[in-house]
Amino acid sequence: MIKTNRCKMVKVQERDYEKIKELYTDEKVRKFLGGTVSNENFNSSFNDMLTCNNDSFYWVVRLKDNNHIIGLASLDKHHDGLSTEISYQFMPQYWGYGYAEEVVRKIIDYAFYELIIKKIIAETQSANKASCKLLKKVGMNLEQIVSRFGNEQYIFSISKEDV
Repeated sequence: MIKTNRCKMVKVQERDYEKIKELYTDEKVRKFLGGTVSNENFNSSFNDMLTCNNDSFYWVVRLKDNNHIIGLASLDKHHDGLSTEISYQFMPQYWGYGYAEEVVRKIIDYAFYELIIKKIIAETQSANKASCKLLKKVGMNLEQIVSRFGNEQYIFSISKEDV
């Protein structure tokens, strides 16, 4: 378990299925993440979260005070097969309160100081202004612009030396 001031990140478990499915089927959440996913695709993704190896970490984000699941965060291999990518998605009612920033900062620290990862990247659509702002706020820098999934994507990065 990883803790911040207001949140705790706990490894994904079977009992989290319905709440995580809400994230994957919410149109607002999935607007910049390729859209909502089918039951079949979600079930496959959820199974991957449960059976991930030592290079992949998936956490449900819970509020400390009431244990409600508010989001999902991960460290996993990027599409390039080389880089470690941080990803996150939160339910819309929790946007704008700083939870994502708090969680992303803590996971970056965890990656650098517990997992001894030297560099973390994050990929987001350039149109996702809120996510771009958050990634800059936690110290990540725009490294590359690519076209993927039919959209312009920004790839941000941060190295341990930058912290």
